[in-house]
Amino acid sequence: MRGLLDLGPSRRNDPIERHSHETARATMISNLGNPMQLRRTILLAGLVSVLSPVLAWGGGPPARVGVVTARATDYRASVSLTGDVEAQVQSDISFRVSGRIVERLVDVGDHVTPDQVLARVDGQEQRIALDTANAALASAQAQLQQSQATYQRQKTLITSNATSQSALDAAQENLSVAQASVAAATAQVEQAKEQLGYADLRAGVAGTVTARNTETGQVVQAGQTVVSIAQDGPRDAVFDVYEALIDKPPGSPEVGIVLVADPSVKTTGHVREVSPIVDARKGTIRVKIGLRETPPGMSLGTAVRGEASLAPQRRFVLPASALFEWQGKPAVWTVTADQHQAQPRAVTLDRYTTRDIVLSAGLEDGEAVVVRGGQLLRPGQIVETVMEQGQ
Repeated sequence: MRGLLDLGPSRRNDPIERHSHETARATMISNLGNPMQLRRTILLAGLVSVLSPVLAWGGGPPARVGVVTARATDYRASVSLTGDVEAQVQSDISFRVSGRIVERLVDVGDHVTPDQVLARVDGQEQRIALDTANAALASAQAQLQQSQATYQRQKTLITSNATSQSALDAAQENLSVAQASVAAATAQVEQAKEQLGYADLRAGVAGTVTARNTETGQVVQAGQTVVSIAQDGPRDAVFDVYEALIDKPPGSPEVGIVLVADPSVKTTGHVREVSPIVDARKGTIRVKIGLRETPPGMSLGTAVRGEASLAPQRRFVLPASALFEWQGKPAVWTVTADQHQAQPRAVTLDRYTTRDIVLSAGLEDGEAVVVRGGQLLRPGQIVETVMEQGQ
């Protein structure tokens, strides 16, 4: 009987077992005079001795979980983004004079040459200015002829002392003024002709029309953009990159560019420009990749996919099933090597794929991490571990 009530050296310190056995012992002592009660008490004591280990840790056998050993490796992450092809140089073409557009000769998608006329304004003001300049030139030329005749007459008269030297000097001065007036009027005519020529809007560059900002009949001011042209020449693949990726060093300066519609069409490029401005709405930064070669299929506006690898970093790669949320943060279950207890561990999630998670902090090499059977675990629970195959 004493053996049933003895806690034994391994259980004397457990408060649950000690209380259960002390209660049973007191009950048995008080019922020694009653055989029936004594029999019931002995059965109760045996039941308590069997259930006490279960009560000590919460009930049931140890949970069986699958684990892997955490090992930090050199992880080389890859980045794949979708963007489009743009010209490295884009020109906004505008009239140099104001006026009403009377003719538009190109549309979006048209390829143009430098001398090609894109649009015309009525040019009425410019024609009036040219007519005025021509009239001023004619008047100046008439005045010049008169001044020349007067000077020649005074020059002839001076030889016979029929006029004074002052009259000759005045005639010469008037001739010089008339000559200057003709020169100025001639310049005004040339300028008016040039202004009239600006009524025709010429491309000035070779390229493809990407935007048309005005319509026939619209009045435009000098300098107002009428047509946008993507110039022929080098092309960029343009991507909106999340700010977090900008700070990560690339593993190679080369970026692979693949046509989305036809992956067999591909080329390479290098980072040519990184915008200093962050898009507040999307949290992205505009990055331009200069294409080394432009395959025939990569025309303006086509969708492309950029593929690049980052520099290798020490990371823990685990199955995605290991991840869960603990106190609002990403975590994994670890198993202590000495007591086989499951404990939650907050981790820093670097990235994830369809099968794996990549952790940058929170684990140490050699720790056992639960990857199967962790759904119902609680902190401190005793578990039985099984090493997962192929992990």
